[in-house]
Amino acid sequence: MTGPATDTAASGPVLAADGAPLKRSLRRALRAQKLRALMLIAPLLVFVLVTFIAPIADMLFRSVENQIVSDTLPRTAREIRDYDPDSGQMPSDRVLAAFTYDLVAAAERKQHTRLGSRLNYEYSGISSLFRKTGRRVDDFGESYLDQFVAVDPAWEEPATWVALMADPDWTASYRAWSAARDAAKAAGEPFALAQPLFALRDGVAEVLPETASAYAEFARIVQVEDDDDPAAEEPWAPVYLALYRDLLHIGPGAVARLGPEAEAMLDAAHDAVEDFAPVDLSGLYLKADRDWADPGVWGTIRAFSPAYTPGYFLNAVDLRLTADGIAAQPEDRQIYIMLFERTLFMSLAIMGSCVLLGYPIAYLLSNLPLRTSNLLMILVLLPFWTSLLVRTSAWKVLLQQQGVINDILVWLGIVSNSGRLILINNQTGTIIAMTHILLPFMILPLYSVMKTIPPSYVRAAKSLGATNWTAFWRVYFPQSVPGIGAGCILVFILAIGYYITPELVGGTSGTFISNRIAYHISSSLNWGLAAALGAILLGVVLILYWAYDKLVGIDNVSLG
Repeated sequence: MTGPATDTAASGPVLAADGAPLKRSLRRALRAQKLRALMLIAPLLVFVLVTFIAPIADMLFRSVENQIVSDTLPRTAREIRDYDPDSGQMPSDRVLAAFTYDLVAAAERKQHTRLGSRLNYEYSGISSLFRKTGRRVDDFGESYLDQFVAVDPAWEEPATWVALMADPDWTASYRAWSAARDAAKAAGEPFALAQPLFALRDGVAEVLPETASAYAEFARIVQVEDDDDPAAEEPWAPVYLALYRDLLHIGPGAVARLGPEAEAMLDAAHDAVEDFAPVDLSGLYLKADRDWADPGVWGTIRAFSPAYTPGYFLNAVDLRLTADGIAAQPEDRQIYIMLFERTLFMSLAIMGSCVLLGYPIAYLLSNLPLRTSNLLMILVLLPFWTSLLVRTSAWKVLLQQQGVINDILVWLGIVSNSGRLILINNQTGTIIAMTHILLPFMILPLYSVMKTIPPSYVRAAKSLGATNWTAFWRVYFPQSVPGIGAGCILVFILAIGYYITPELVGGTSGTFISNRIAYHISSSLNWGLAAALGAILLGVVLILYWAYDKLVGIDNVSLG
């Protein structure tokens, strides 16, 4: 009864040649084998990640990314949330003041034209508004500058502002850095020490929030963009607008929190602002351009102020994001659904043409003697040795109304000389040229699958009484379906993203959605819309791939 257990205990675990337990040795060997395999495929894995996965991820991110508005107009993005375009009025002074501070900073950084171009994709005319107003916005607030200087001429001095706004530690650090830079310059030595960025003094942002924000941005732009000393530059006029608005709203005694020196400067100004002549901010914008009165402009800024937006995807399906929600594009701008439908239809037509032309050729090649089939296979592969551009250009010559094909048809009497066919600059030209270009991608998978079909199956069917057609249709054709599936997937996926051939021979009616994507990337520079169109195209391919797997089964696809 206890014999086997006693034998196992006595013998112990099976040992390897080095004395270690055999199981542990096998696990260690298997782990080393997996690591070697991973190291072997690592270069390919990195290559795929960098050249395939990363671009797709970047495209998907760009299709929803909209940070240019919130990054360029951060104050406006916060203040404009409560604006109602249906009121028909311009935004409140609070929004206009925030927009003024943002716009003058964007103009100094040369970012306002880029932002205008982005919003112009959504609302025509905004680009020129930003460009024109960007040249004038640094004057908004000049009236307040004059009135503050009338109260105390010191307000015109840059040193007054630095004393009021700057952190004393930053002032000391900046002076030391500036002295070190001048000494190095005098000695002819290199100087690479980064300058300390402007820092606000404690408490000033709580007492004078708009002024502190506007002046801090001014000081940093002077330092970084202009490489100048903030203590030597007079603030922008909009900073005086901010100071007026802050002093108008703070309570008595608040400026005392900034210390006696600041209190001495601000008390007189605080008492005087009540008597200042106010400036109508909306009037300043209307003077710059009357289109600022259009609520649609401000509604567009509000709608696209979030960091992420569905606007690109809506544009890609002929919709748009407005201040009132989602709406259809005007009829003259509804082109993308039509282009998607045309791309799918023509890709399916090209795929069908390749099946009809490629199947007999592959059947012939697979049933000829090897030497003859190899010779003919060179003719199939010959197009790969020629430039795609050359092949497409050749079709432009062949398909013209005075081209070779029409000449032959006229010579054969199929068409009259006056009734020559229009075969180019339309969908017919695109289908003919792309069928020729993509035909090898259908023939090769079909040929590789047909070569694996034993001829004895057809002979056996015929010996049992089947006709040639029955033997082909009931025995041979089902075995070639995996090759048809592989060829169809290859041709369709290549066709749906083709660009050069539709561009050259398609004219206005034979172009694909890929041509529009190329236009937005290279000409209009609307990369977000191009990314959204590309993402939708990718989604359509994945859906068709999924449908094919459900209907036919991806396991039935074979390259031989």
